[in-house]
Amino acid sequence: MANVYREVWTGEVIKAFEWGLKDTFLDGVQDYSRHVTGNDEVQAIHSIYFGVRPDVLINNTTYPISIQELDGDDITITLDKYQTTVTPITDDELFALSYDKIKTVKDSHSDAIVENRLRKAAHALAPLNHDIQHPVLLTTGELVGNRRRLRWEDIINVRSAYARAKIKIEGLRFILCPDHVNDLLNEEKSLFGKSYANFQGGVITNQLGFEFREYELNPYYNVATKTKVSLGTIPDDDVHSQASFVFPLKKTGRATGLTKMYWSEAKNDPTMQRNLVSFRNYFIAMPLVLEGFAAIISPKS
Repeated sequence: MANVYREVWTGEVIKAFEWGLKDTFLDGVQDYSRHVTGNDEVQAIHSIYFGVRPDVLINNTTYPISIQELDGDDITITLDKYQTTVTPITDDELFALSYDKIKTVKDSHSDAIVENRLRKAAHALAPLNHDIQHPVLLTTGELVGNRRRLRWEDIINVRSAYARAKIKIEGLRFILCPDHVNDLLNEEKSLFGKSYANFQGGVITNQLGFEFREYELNPYYNVATKTKVSLGTIPDDDVHSQASFVFPLKKTGRATGLTKMYWSEAKNDPTMQRNLVSFRNYFIAMPLVLEGFAAIISPKS
């Protein structure tokens, strides 16, 4: 029966993972989970399943049509492994099917993994540095503290950067950091007759070809070099600036691999007489093509 209960626990955690993506910036991103293969230690997906497209022939008059192998540049992409630290739990809680008892531990572990998956995904979807195909722009608003505010004109500048790179203004999701959301809400007050924001919800409405979302753990950039800093780096307020970033939904993919519950029984722990529980999950979100990803950061005074 213990195995049955463990399946129930794992099932609840998997549900929480899926629920945790709803209404986030990964909601609606193409899901390639069905292509994930591997074992308990390594979960991977082949790049041929991550958005490789055939060439299109227009008004072709040459036959036979050439055969194009889509797996010529296949690369194995290893999913990130997320593991929670161990939680002690009583026999009654471990072997109960009561949802209330499962929920306490399940929520703490699943929430921690979901938060870290989103943070890693945000870092992966922001461009590494400035380039015409993935621009990193600077805000131009008034100085507040030691940074310049984001203006609506800056949003239009991002749109113009896409146009210059000949990248379609379609299906673009703009992930604003909290400071930039507040900047736009503040500027809204002076734009008489405009309606760029929903003040009741404190959100920026979709417009100009962008779908706006907010996320508090967006990556940071070195302002002088317009280069993204490594994940987990403690930002230096005089050097680094939190970015808002843009990514195209059609050029982004995610995949979820194995979710597994680990536990040891109290009978094997005569000293503490407690069960120990933790979870492991494999997940990745990343660009399918390195084109059309952008960021905007606030320069320092």
